[in-house]
Formats: sequence, C-alpha cells, structure tokens
Amino acid sequence: MTIARANMSTIAEDLYVWLPPKRGWGLANCGLLASPRTAAWIDTPYDPSLAGEFLTESRKRLGDGVSVDRVIVTHANGDHLWGAGVLPDAEVISTREALEHIHYEPTPKQQHALVAGSDPASPLGWYLARHFGLFDWSDTEPVQPTLMFQGELELRVGDHPVHVIGLPPAHTGGDLIVHLPRQKAVFSGDVIFSSTAAFPGDHPVHWAGPLQNVIDACARVLETGAEIVIPGHGPVLDRGGVRAHIAHLEHVRQRAHALHAAGVPALEAARRVIAERRHPELGLPERLVITIGSEYRHLDGTEQAGVLEVMSQVASVAWELEQSMIPGRRTRAGGGEPLPA
Repeated sequence: MTIARANMSTIAEDLYVWLPPKRGWGLANCGLLASPRTAAWIDTPYDPSLAGEFLTESRKRLGDGVSVDRVIVTHANGDHLWGAGVLPDAEVISTREALEHIHYEPTPKQQHALVAGSDPASPLGWYLARHFGLFDWSDTEPVQPTLMFQGELELRVGDHPVHVIGLPPAHTGGDLIVHLPRQKAVFSGDVIFSSTAAFPGDHPVHWAGPLQNVIDACARVLETGAEIVIPGHGPVLDRGGVRAHIAHLEHVRQRAHALHAAGVPALEAARRVIAERRHPELGLPERLVITIGSEYRHLDGTEQAGVLEVMSQVASVAWELEQSMIPGRRTRAGGGEPLPA
C-alpha cells in the first residue's frame, strides 16, 4: 500500500501549500515560502519518503541555487517535525516549550518498532497498523530544533516578513502560529483541524489543553487579520471557517464540562460524545478520547498519562466502533460489550 501523492498549489505571492489528498493520522499540511535568494518550509511531512516528495516539489518552484534553509515547526508532533531530516543543513525553528513534547513522544525508530512489533490481533496493534503502518521511520533519526524562542520572533524570507507567535499550551505544550502579513496568511498548526462540505476532515485532537487555550489560539489567528488560514490538517479556510471551528471546540468543551460535573469518567464521557454523532462527517471520532481526557486532566489537576496508555484507550474505542459496524453485531451505546443480534 502507498499514500497517494499530495497536491502542491500556489495560494498567495511566493507561497505554496502541500495538501495531502486524504484525511487521517499523520497527513499534515506543509508550506513553502520562496524568494529569489532563500526559502523556508512551514512544517514537514511525517516520514522521509513524503518529505522527499515535498522537497522535490519545492525545488521545482525555486530559482537556480536557491535552497530551503529554514524550517519553522508549528509544534513538535512527529508528523510536522520528523521530515526535517531531509534538510540536514537547514535551521529548524520551534518554541522552547516544544522540547518537552519531543521528549513525550517516542523517537521515530521507537515508533517504527512499536508499529511493526505490536500484535495485530490486539486493538492497539490493529489500530497502529491501520493508521501508521504506511509510514517508514526505520532509518529516521530524531530531529532537534536549532533555534528556539519564547514569545514572538520576527524573521524575513527574502523580502517577505514572517511573524512567528508562540502560544500557551493548546494542541501541545509548545505550539506556534506563523503569520505572513504580505500574503495575508497564517499557518495555524494543529490548533485548527479543518473540514468543509467538499473535503470533510477529522475530529480535532488536543494533547495539552485546556480547550479554552485552543479556542483562544484560534482567536489569535483571527486577530492577525489574515484572510487565508492553513490548518495543520484539512482544507485551507477563510475567516468564517475558523469561526465555525471555534464553535465546534466550544461545544466539545461544554459537553466535557457537563459530563465531568455529572461525575462521568473521562473515557465514558468520550464514548457518550462520540455516540451523540454531532459531526458524523468527521473521521477518527475516537480521538475525542484524547481531547476530552486532556480537558478532564485540567479539571482534576492530574498529570498527563503516557502516550502509549493514551493510544491504547483510543484504539480500544476505535475497535468498539469498528465492531459495532459489523452486520448482526450491535454494541451498547458508547461501549464495547456486544449485544445479541
């Protein structure tokens, strides 16, 4: 199996966006900002094969002798960072806080071994193979940022100003947005997961939170005045699309708080919100386990669980959802116990 080729298109002056043709874990949007003397990437694809494809497409749009010498990373999830290894001489820019999330996730080789070595008959092994088995990190070394900052950072790519804005913990602890005032564009990273009628996306997933911080980060995107918003995943949005996404986040936050107040445990709360099917067009509803779990953690004042423990819960809920779709096998609403046909 292979991943279909991404689409590289011009969206503003000297600005190109690389959009994966399908939704799913790990298929992130990336940007190229070009000039006659230098160029920069905003985020990278997940593995060396996809990153090499993005690099080939980038070089087609650059002048002779021009190279990509900067990579601005909106956050430290591997699907936005690990592809920077194909540019070994480039400066990799992130917030200082992103280092903590780098240490939270497995290294690329550890993740490759986990995906390849997990029991495919178990919910976790089945889930990892299904959603991460197409990627190859067998020879991928960890990527470390070479320029880290706190607050805000002003850069230039040729004549193009670049305003890099660090955020409080939201999608991860260490998010940033990239504002390109000349292009009237913002790369939001994963504080925004977009969806449109023509291209339905996936349920947002947020590791850090609280959700109010994610909502505030979306508002910060609007405050730039940008008219073009490139989310971490999904189709490019206008300002109205960002407002619609804020409304969705506010609904998830309200449901999480109401279920928490009613004494419903986090995992069961996620199952209940999934069962409500407010947005059946969105994929990966099991990711609400992570987002609602993060919100509960803030409400309870507890520590973040390990990534393997979290993903095991996600896989179990996805397994329940899969089983519920088998003809003649119904499951309890939001649960995994089979009911008689």
